[in-house]
Amino acid sequence: MTTRLAQGAEAIIYTDYNTVTKERFEKKYRHPALDKELRKFRTRRESKILEKLQEMKFPAPRLIEMDDSTMKVNMDHVPGDTVKKAIDHLEEKKDSKRYLALCKEIGEKIATLHNAGIVHHDLTTSNMILHRDEDKVYFIDFGLSFFSEKVEDYAVDLHLFKHALESRHYRIWEKCFNIAMAGYKKKAKKGDETMKRLETVEKRGRYKGKH
Repeated sequence: MTTRLAQGAEAIIYTDYNTVTKERFEKKYRHPALDKELRKFRTRRESKILEKLQEMKFPAPRLIEMDDSTMKVNMDHVPGDTVKKAIDHLEEKKDSKRYLALCKEIGEKIATLHNAGIVHHDLTTSNMILHRDEDKVYFIDFGLSFFSEKVEDYAVDLHLFKHALESRHYRIWEKCFNIAMAGYKKKAKKGDETMKRLETVEKRGRYKGKH
């Protein structure tokens, strides 16, 4: 039996709890030819990123099949709860040691992505699954991801992650972000450079907010 898991701005997600299918739907406000090309490009790009992650043995869904005529990406289902739910539960239990360990792991895994030239671009704890059997964090939803060697793109990735923590885990976000960045800096090849650029990105954001 197939269940509709979610619908985002670009795609509908279905699952039969063995596999997950992501189907990019038509956007009526775009020119039909442009819309088709854009959906095809994003479907192919997401598939390439999943293939690269599989080569790296990075914890992410395994690509099963891609069809850029139906705009579908079929991949493994990752069993477990979102990291958002896991952190919320651990916070309720006052188990800071465990949720901070998860955040450190997340930081290290973001570094692994950046070291491979991959920008996730939607780093939220809802896009991470704590695997039920392996007890480790898997990253999901690479629909906005892209390849880049630019420190600016890595810094923006971290900036988006910081704001996601702030909005979803507002009582503990600062501790979570600091420990995640400690893990990131330890593993990232361009860690120091990226952290400096993050400061610039945040200053730019504050400046814009005043105008």
